Amino acid sequence: MSDQFSKKDEAWSARFSEPVSDLVKRYTASVFFDYRLAKVDIQGSLAHAEMLAHQKIISQQDYAEIVRGMTQIQADISAGKFEWLLDLEDVHLNIEKRLTELVGDAGKRLHTGRSRNDQVATDIRLYLRSAIDDIHDLLKNLQIALLQLAEQHADTIMPGFTHMQVAQPVTFGHHMLAYVEMFNRDAERMMDCRKRVNRLPLGAAALAGTTFPIDRQRVAKTLGFEDICHNSLDAVSDRDFAIEFCAASALVMTHISRLSEELVIWMSPRVGFIDIADRFCTGSSIMPQKKNPDVPELARGKTGRVNGHLVALLTLMKAQPLAYNKDNQEDKEPLFDTVDTVIDTLRIFADMASGITVKPDAMRAAALQGYATATDLADYLVKKGLPFRDAHEAVAKAVRACEQRSCDLVDLSIAELREFSPLIDDDIFSVLTLEGSVAARNHPGGTAPAQVVEAIKRARSRLK
Repeated sequence: MSDQFSKKDEAWSARFSEPVSDLVKRYTASVFFDYRLAKVDIQGSLAHAEMLAHQKIISQQDYAEIVRGMTQIQADISAGKFEWLLDLEDVHLNIEKRLTELVGDAGKRLHTGRSRNDQVATDIRLYLRSAIDDIHDLLKNLQIALLQLAEQHADTIMPGFTHMQVAQPVTFGHHMLAYVEMFNRDAERMMDCRKRVNRLPLGAAALAGTTFPIDRQRVAKTLGFEDICHNSLDAVSDRDFAIEFCAASALVMTHISRLSEELVIWMSPRVGFIDIADRFCTGSSIMPQKKNPDVPELARGKTGRVNGHLVALLTLMKAQPLAYNKDNQEDKEPLFDTVDTVIDTLRIFADMASGITVKPDAMRAAALQGYATATDLADYLVKKGLPFRDAHEAVAKAVRACEQRSCDLVDLSIAELREFSPLIDDDIFSVLTLEGSVAARNHPGGTAPAQVVEAIKRARSRLK
């Protein structure tokens, strides 16, 4: 057991004829990890107490004492002076016990009209709402960093790939904008999830509501919730909002992992498209020449960790009858770790993006491999009146001839090109250049440098 936690008291001694064994205490306690909810637990308790006083369920004097005690507890927690007791199971009972020690009977009255069931559900929602806001800001920062990289390389040509084979020329700026779009959808999903997180369970009590004349809307307004949970059974027992958050987080990490995979490939000396700043890399214990892209590699691995947490929460909920069950104690560690992993990853990736050095010459050389302008030649023939399937066949034959001659399409003479179609004329060479290829795709969503610049402007405007 950590030195931060100690044994001292029995939480349920009046109900049982023998004490809970130390093994059971350790097995069932959550204070080891849910103490991070302390701030939101105090926030929720103060809103609840204010409502109780307003409804004359407790006195104004009791409310004042509760505020005084909670202020002291918050100060002690912030200073690292608060003693967390294993026997009190969780963050909620620890704070309530200490409050009673500080203010007496007023502390005992705080729990009037609520249960730990609706209390913990409220705390998790408050915690998660704040985490979503942080993640949304970090997704914005990452998009801004990628936009800066895209702007610097709006006309830097690289090969675009399908099936990991050279397909068509694109610009590096256009490639970065693809990730901007992904992370923008991630941000949208987070904010949509926030709407369902931001509903107040408090007032549902254990499962059926309470007989006290509470004002749930008042508490919701105080805590900044947009609405209340409208069924007491559902309010205390479901964690679909946490599952939804983990699903959105899994998609964030999936996009991070795709970017990571490309960064790792691009940094390989066999490819050499980019370099990542030294501060994001490590060396080898035996090979002095190595510079390993550990950050993207680890992020790629942490994606599996977040995916696992999503599956864990889905499995946790799948067979629970209504209403609350102790199973739900297992929701917190996966949720907390998901939040920590996503926040840490987004923070470091935004920083790392500013430390990426692009190597345009290597990108251009790679784009000249694999007959990347073959589709442009086919399009050229179609515009001359040849049906697309016939154009496709003609260009395929030209590519096969180039393979046999170990040259590129642009290296063929007009006479040689006309062997495959008499429609080919002198204007073909502007079509077969890399610059001509990307410039020709000059429509919204296309890779033309002019379109990349416009897309960057739109994204910056959206992120303001």
